[in-house]
Amino acid sequence: MKFDDNEHLAPTTYYDRHFEKDAVKILPGEYYVTKSDKLIVTVLGSCVAVCLRDKINNCGGMNHFLLPNDGSVETGLLTESARYGVYAMEILINHLLKLGAQRNRLEAKVFGGGNVLPGMTINNVGQRNAEFVLDYLHNESIPVVAKDLLDQFPRKVYFFSHTGKVMVKKLKSVHNTTIMDRESEYRMRVKYTPKSGEVDLF
Repeated sequence: MKFDDNEHLAPTTYYDRHFEKDAVKILPGEYYVTKSDKLIVTVLGSCVAVCLRDKINNCGGMNHFLLPNDGSVETGLLTESARYGVYAMEILINHLLKLGAQRNRLEAKVFGGGNVLPGMTINNVGQRNAEFVLDYLHNESIPVVAKDLLDQFPRKVYFFSHTGKVMVKKLKSVHNTTIMDRESEYRMRVKYTPKSGEVDLF
């Protein structure tokens, strides 16, 4: 399968009046990378997001993904469901490299993995996502310089891609089911989507 520059690239852009910056909102299954001074925003429940940045040339990006539950009790990189996480990470890294990032200069900040979906606590969906992403980054020798994982609350993440700064707000009182509905719909979508092919890295 050929790498598509625009596949799952976040389409939602807006101007954030609070931070006075051009901003991009990413939804489950999307990602965004940029060399510009943009704010990348997402809201996480059981999903995880990885903020990756080349600390020298200041290009950065974020993804937002969830491992589908394939019934396996394994964790790590060898499960069938982990292929979705590997793909989400490789497509983010690959796009950063195309913007001039160098793999040995990448650093990561990781968020999410909360047990917020009803009925998902038994399967430890959030924990599986968190363990996967930490295992992946460790195996790829990408240092994790900050993290906020697990717990039971959704999070809103603001990633200032040009500086690497991240602000996280835990949503302890959510007045609607939008986050859970969005992740549940995404979870069903990846469960029934054919597995992606390989992604060639530079």
